[in-house]
Amino acid sequence: MTAIDTIRTQDWQAIFSDDEKSLAIGGLESGNVVLLPELAFSLADNEEFILRDPILSPKRKNISYNSLTQQLGGVADDYCNNDTLKAFMARYAKAAQQLVCALLPRYCDSLEIGRTSYRPAEIAGRASSPRKDDTRLHVDAFPSSPVAGKRILRVFCNINPWHQPRVWHLGESFRQVADRFMPLISRPMSLQTGLMKLLHITKGKRTPYDHYMLHIHDKMKCDETYQENVGKQRAEFLPGSTWMVYTDLVSHAALSGSHLLEQTFYVPVSAMQNEALTPLRQLEAMCHRPLV
Repeated sequence: MTAIDTIRTQDWQAIFSDDEKSLAIGGLESGNVVLLPELAFSLADNEEFILRDPILSPKRKNISYNSLTQQLGGVADDYCNNDTLKAFMARYAKAAQQLVCALLPRYCDSLEIGRTSYRPAEIAGRASSPRKDDTRLHVDAFPSSPVAGKRILRVFCNINPWHQPRVWHLGESFRQVADRFMPLISRPMSLQTGLMKLLHITKGKRTPYDHYMLHIHDKMKCDETYQENVGKQRAEFLPGSTWMVYTDLVSHAALSGSHLLEQTFYVPVSAMQNEALTPLRQLEAMCHRPLV
């Protein structure tokens, strides 16, 4: 089962000891969650509306922020160009990047910043198709955004104003997941992946790695027997806590909670302390061939 490694700080610009850095990188790459239970992200007085106003578009489940373009997505019409909301999201993105560079300095030079998201809506009870239902155990893979083996590192922070935890399930190891589902997945067709890129269905070419990861994601979520019977553990992340995890490696499901901040980073396999533990290298070992 997935372990939770705890590191204590209240400062987003903390200086960490060598032991803390070693614990963090070793734990993350092994498939653990790194929890900073006292690391809260505070809101300024002029940002309090973010917790109470209907800023989320009715048709969306998350608000996104692109640090490169400084554009918001998923917001209600009245907040599309809200400078305070943009500054709030940018501030979290910067804080998360500073945290990763301080705690995981090995990654800092090759870190690629992805989307920032704010998730004000309650997860529990939300209608969704099985493939889009994040309350089901899964590993992350993106249909339209192939990563070509790059790791998906995410930094979460619970800012729920009503003292409600973010509740997760954590499932079996990636190798157990791959052993279970890889035999059910056919080999990718190169012509199809090239055509998807040409037609802009995907933002880049879907590599064999992306093909397998996406099918693992879908088969996990759509297998009712698996979801009911696989071993899992409950984890509660309290308001005022921050945690980070490789969501491409760790089988996880978000069961309940609202008002969550999340920052995605992409990290190349070459930056890893132990490449053999990455999903890419594990799947390549199973397939006996390169997948990117």
